[in-house]
Amino acid sequence: MQEPALEPQTPKAQNLNDASAAAADAGIENVAADSAAPQPEAEAEAESIMTQGEEDFEAKDVNREITAESLLADALALMEKDAADISNDEIRRLRQHFSMLHKSVDSAAEAAEAPAAPSETETRFEQTIEALRARKAQYIAEQEALRAANLERKNAIIEQINALAEDTDNVNRTFPRYRELQDEFNAVGDVDPTEETAVWKRFQEAREHYSDNLKINKELRDYDFKKNLADKEALLAEARALAAEEDVISAYRRLQDLHNKWRQIGPVAKELRDEIWNSFRDASAEVNKRYQAFFEARKAREAENETAKTALCEKIEALDLSGLKTFAAWEEATKQIQTMQEEWRKLGFASKKMNRVLFARFRQCCDSFFAAKAEFYRNTREELSSNLAHKQDLVTRAEALQESTDWRKATDEFIAMQKEWKSIGAIPKKYSDDLWKRFTAACDAFFDRKKKEGSGVRNAEVANLRAKREIIGRLSALTDEATDKDTAIAELRKLQDSWKEIGHVPFREKDKLYEAYRSAVDAVRDHFAIAESRARRQRFEASVNDMKGDDNKLFRERERLVRALDARRNDLRTYENNLGFLNSKSKSGNSLMLDLERRIGRLKADIAELEEKIALLDGNIQG
Repeated sequence: MQEPALEPQTPKAQNLNDASAAAADAGIENVAADSAAPQPEAEAEAESIMTQGEEDFEAKDVNREITAESLLADALALMEKDAADISNDEIRRLRQHFSMLHKSVDSAAEAAEAPAAPSETETRFEQTIEALRARKAQYIAEQEALRAANLERKNAIIEQINALAEDTDNVNRTFPRYRELQDEFNAVGDVDPTEETAVWKRFQEAREHYSDNLKINKELRDYDFKKNLADKEALLAEARALAAEEDVISAYRRLQDLHNKWRQIGPVAKELRDEIWNSFRDASAEVNKRYQAFFEARKAREAENETAKTALCEKIEALDLSGLKTFAAWEEATKQIQTMQEEWRKLGFASKKMNRVLFARFRQCCDSFFAAKAEFYRNTREELSSNLAHKQDLVTRAEALQESTDWRKATDEFIAMQKEWKSIGAIPKKYSDDLWKRFTAACDAFFDRKKKEGSGVRNAEVANLRAKREIIGRLSALTDEATDKDTAIAELRKLQDSWKEIGHVPFREKDKLYEAYRSAVDAVRDHFAIAESRARRQRFEASVNDMKGDDNKLFRERERLVRALDARRNDLRTYENNLGFLNSKSKSGNSLMLDLERRIGRLKADIAELEEKIALLDGNIQG
C-alpha cells in the first residue's frame, strides 16, 4: 500500500488557478485552485489508528491467559463505550478468539457423539456480541443519514448561491448574503466520501458564477484582499513551524486542518497570489516528506518484524511434540515456548494485513502446545499413581525383609526388587526422595548385616581349609615304605571319614582341594597295589556314599558320567572308522593300527566301567 504523499498539482488544478486570477478582480478567489493540498489516503490514516488499537489488544492477549470469562469481560467493557469508539475489528476479533477457544471443546463433544449444551458464559457472550453489532449498525446508519442530510443542506446552499448569481441587478447588494452562505457551507459537516469531490465542484462553480456578475468597489476589494493575506500568512507560519514538530503523525493531521482553513479563506491580490500559495505548498511539502519517510521507515520495520515473527511461528511448529515423553522434557520445551513468547512481545508489529494473520498463527501454535502439554499431564496422572503404588509396595517388602537371616533367599529377593525398582517409571516428585531413601536404607541394612555375618563364615571356611590340607598331607605320608599295608588302609579310611566330617572351604579353593585329595587317596591305593579297577570302584562307591541322600548331587554326577560315556562312544566310533582306512602292509601303518587298537581297547574298558558306575548311581537314586 502506497503511503500518503503530497499529490503533485495536476494540469486541471493549474487551469483553475488561471481562472481564479480573472475572478479576483471581482473580489472572489477560486477556492479549488488553493485546495491542491496533500490528500491523506484514507487507508493509511485508518491503518495508523486501527493498528494502535490492535497493538493494545494483541499485547493484552499475549500477556494473559484467554478464557471464556475474560473474553466476556472484554465484550462487556466494549458495551460501556460510545458507539463511535467501538471498532468492528474489535468485535470480530473477540468473536474469532471465542470460536478458537471452543473449537477443542466442540471436537471432544463430536468424538463423544454428545453435543455439549451452551454454557451460561457462552450464551451471555453471544448476546453481548449481537448487542454490540446492533449498536454499531445503528450508529453507522445514523451517520449515513447525517451525511445525507449534510449533502442535502450543501446542495441547498449551492442553489441559493446560484439564485443570487442570477439576480444580476442586485449582485452588489447580495454580497453580504453570499459571504454568509459560504460560511454556512463550510460549517456543514461531512458528506459521503463518494459525493465530497462532486459537491465541492458544484460549490466552486456556483461561486465562480456569482463572481462573474460581481462588481464591487476597489476599496472593499482591497480590504478583503488584505484581510485574506493576513489570514493566509498566519496559516503559512503555522505550516512552516510543523516542519520541526517531533510527532510526524500529529504534524500531518494539523497540516490537513490548515489546508481546510486555507480553502475557506478568500483570495489575495493577484500579484501575491502565486507567491503565497507556492510558499504554503513548499511548507506543506516539507511536512509531507517527513510523513512519507515515516511510513517508509515503518514499512521497513514491519517487514523485518514480519520475517522475525514468521520465524518464531515456524520454530514452534517445528517442535516434535511426539518426542516429549517425560515431565522434564515438557518443562524444557515450555521454557523454550516462554522464551519465544517473550521475543514476540519485544518485536514490533508487522503490516496490518499480516500482523493479524501472524498473531493468529502464533497464538494457535502456543495454544496447541499447551493443550498437548495438558493432555500429557492428564494421561500420565494415572500412570504416576500406579508407579507410586508399585514403589510403595517395594519399600514395604524391603523393610520387612531387611532383618532376614536366610541370606541366599533374601539376597536374591533384594536383587530382584532393585531391578524391579529401576524398571518402574516416574512418580510424583513430592514422594520420590522419601521413598528412595527408605528403599536404599532397607537394602543397605540387609547387606551390611550379611557382610558382618559373612566374616564369621569365611573364618570357619579358612579353618576347614587348613584341616583338609592337613589330611592331604597325612595321606601323602602313608606311602612311606615303613607303613604296612593294613595300617595304611585303616588310616586311609580313618582320614576319609575325617574329611567327610569337615565343613565347607572357600568356594574358590573347593575344586582344586578336592582334586588334591582324590590324587592323594589314589596314590595311597596305587602304592599298596590295590587293584585299579577295584580301587576306582571303591572310590566311586565311596563318592556315591558321600552323596547318598542328596539326589541333586547324584543326578549331577550321573549326568557327568553320561556325558563322559557319550564322549568315549564318539571317540570309539571315530577310531574304529579310522582303523578301516589304514593299510597294515607298511611299517608305519602297522604301528598306527596297533596304537589305535590299544586306544580302542582302553575306550571299551572305560565305557564298561562308566556303564557300571551309572548303574550303581541308578541303584542309589531314590525314584
